[in-house]
Amino acid sequence: MRIIAGRFRGRRLIVPEGLSVRPTSDRARGALFDMLRHGKPAGAGFRLEGARVLDAFAGTGALGLEALSRGAEHATFFEPAPAARAALKRNIAACRAEAEILAVDATEPPPAATARDLALLDPPYGEGLAGPALTALTGAGWFAKDAIACVETARDDAFEVPPGFEEIDDRRHGAARLRILIWRG
Repeated sequence: MRIIAGRFRGRRLIVPEGLSVRPTSDRARGALFDMLRHGKPAGAGFRLEGARVLDAFAGTGALGLEALSRGAEHATFFEPAPAARAALKRNIAACRAEAEILAVDATEPPPAATARDLALLDPPYGEGLAGPALTALTGAGWFAKDAIACVETARDDAFEVPPGFEEIDDRRHGAARLRILIWRG
């Protein structure tokens, strides 16, 4: 597991042992950031440079660290599990990144001090947490106008786009399904 592009490129990430964390594969992560950059419809690419990012089911922090590596200004990580949070802290330190870690569940977020431009959600597969997390994050003010939400689920997991969001891309990569939503709320 490593950062695949940007200033932290090649940095190896610590993954806690066991099945509690399932990091996004390098291939799927690369595809996700390509989807953001090149956008759909054509020409509607997202500018990651200077973005404020939320990695809502952080685990190792691979998604948020990839965003920072590629030019995001700031990242906030939600990770309630102590073992995953310890690995996340070590990964952030290894990258010499500045980031905020909150020991909270994405389905019960605190109120946002500042709205985010990009939210990365890679919840545990098969638990149906993406929709409730998006709804809770919206209610807590985590999305700026026209913010992008990237949602990874298992290839066949059911997912209903919550009110206020518009789906702008949906692709399958191996066992993962990647969806790009825009907050129109």
